[in-house]
Formats: sequence, structure tokens, C-alpha cells
Amino acid sequence: MAPSQYTRIVLNERPAPGTPIVSNTFRKEVVPFDLKPGKGEVLVRMLYISLDPAMRSWLNEARGYMEPVKIGETMKAGAIAEVVDVGEGAAFAPGDLVNGQFGWAEYMVHNGAGLKKVVVPEGAQLLDFLGLLGMNGMTAYFGLFDVGKIKPGETLVVSGAAGATGSIVCQLGKLVGAKVIAIAGTPDKCEWLEKELGVDKALNYKSPTFRQDFRKSVGFLDVYFDNVGGEILDLALTRLNKFARIAFCGAISDYNQRPKGITNYMNLISQSAKLDGFLVFDYVKQFPQALQEMGKWLGEGKLKYKFHIVTGLEKAPEALPMLFEGRNQGKL
Repeated sequence: MAPSQYTRIVLNERPAPGTPIVSNTFRKEVVPFDLKPGKGEVLVRMLYISLDPAMRSWLNEARGYMEPVKIGETMKAGAIAEVVDVGEGAAFAPGDLVNGQFGWAEYMVHNGAGLKKVVVPEGAQLLDFLGLLGMNGMTAYFGLFDVGKIKPGETLVVSGAAGATGSIVCQLGKLVGAKVIAIAGTPDKCEWLEKELGVDKALNYKSPTFRQDFRKSVGFLDVYFDNVGGEILDLALTRLNKFARIAFCGAISDYNQRPKGITNYMNLISQSAKLDGFLVFDYVKQFPQALQEMGKWLGEGKLKYKFHIVTGLEKAPEALPMLFEGRNQGKL
């Protein structure tokens, strides 16, 4: 039986570029349930919603890889949902579990484009499709192997290493025989990276000796998988081996402030190095190959992952800033 009403969270006020999300950025709406799928469409009930740093950039009214969220529009988000009703000619059936781009709402009508039916492989769980087998896993896989072109015996440095993407990159690096140096922001996260994920060394960037520790532990790097940008990227640029590769995935340190820029970029020339920005959406056609390999490693127990679950759709606006403050313990 359909409910009489449902909840959605919409963009109430666009934050100024380089400023944090605040209490009035979003607003909660409880509206009459009048959703009905049309031809080729599906009506879904949200089960799990992914919170990711990139969502901050979707709030900016600027050119990007995704259309900005409009004022009054339901906040966009990747999610896992259950199909509850379908329109004529839809590619799914009621009861199907699907993942794709949805939003902060209990129910939504979707045109079906880009949705994938979720079939949980042996050794996995449903939530893995928002992590290891979702966009974070695909970002780590293609960023490290296609952009970073990591090789056995090379030195890999990963920033944001305890995060949803970084923690996967660390493990993939160890799987192929690289020396992995991880960067995180608390002693607990560093301990988890070393003891649970098996990185060679985890460095706390908040330590007063971080720069010295970085130089001592890293020496010179072959691949830098960057999730944070800013000062740590500038530091990494001073420690490049010949033909080093930087996979520039994100810049979470600058999402809520005006970027100061980097100064050590000339080393890219002197070391014949590369800094490549990339989007996981560029690899969609290659996802099946990556999912097969990632699923195999997951089933063999070679990949570990942590989730940080916040219960209740209404908590999403206050949970999203946790990513920028380092308060989450695992994939949010």
C-alpha cells in the first residue's frame, strides 16, 4: 500500500563557492505521495544513500561534470533502491534492487537511464555496491591502474587513505606488490591502515613532524593517488621520481575554502612526470571487467571495507559535512 506522504530534502540556499555547508543549505519537505511511473520509468524506495565529497561541488552554480542542483530541487545522490512500481516498457520489475543516481528522498520516479540491477555475488553484501563494487571501487580501480599505471615494486602514496576511495587504493596497491604509504588525519585511522589494511606506513598529516616523516618514509614516489589537493599535493610534487604519475581524483581540502594553488609544479617538467585529472564516469563501458575482478578479490577475502551508517534521511544534511571534518569512520 502506498504511503499518503513522503519526505525529501531539497537545496534551500546555495552556499557561496569555497564556503562550508550550513544549517540552512538544505530544507526538509514532507509532501503528498503523488508519484506514478510513466512509460519506461520506475518508482523506487530508497534503501541506502551514499554521501561523497564530490556532492559539495554539485551545489556550486558553475560548469562541472554534473549539472548543478537547482534551488528547490531534491539533492542528488548515488543510492541503492528497491523498485516498487513500473511503467509500461520499463526494464525492471517490482522487487528488483537497483543502484544508480537518485537523490535525498524516500521515494522517487526515475527514467531508468544508468540504473543497474544489483545481484550480490558470493562473499559480498548489498552495501558493497555503494563501496567496493560501487563508484568508490571503480574510482580506485581505474585511477590506480589506468591513470596511475602502478607497477610491482613502485612506491605509491595515497592521500585521504582511510576514506571510501583511498582505503581501496591502498589495498589494490598492496595486491600488485607496491610499497604503499598512506596519509590520514587521526592516530586511529593510521593504526587501522597499518594493522588492518597492511600499508607499509601510515602518516598523520596533523602531526607536527608530518613533512619530515613524509620525506623519510616516502623517499621519492612513483604514483601519487590524490584525494585532497592543497598543501599535501604541493608537498608530493617535491618528491617525484622520474616519470612519476599523479592520479588527481579530488581536492577535499579545498572544497570549503578558496584554493591557494600549488607552487612546486615545475617538478613535473624536471622529472618528466604527469598529473592527470580523471572522472570515473569516463570508464563506464569498462565497469563490467573491473567489477568481475573486484568481486573476485572480495570473495577471496583480499579486500576489506568499513561503513559509517547514519540512520534517517533527515540526518543527511548534518552528516554530509562529516566528510570534510574527518569525523566519519569508513564509507559514509
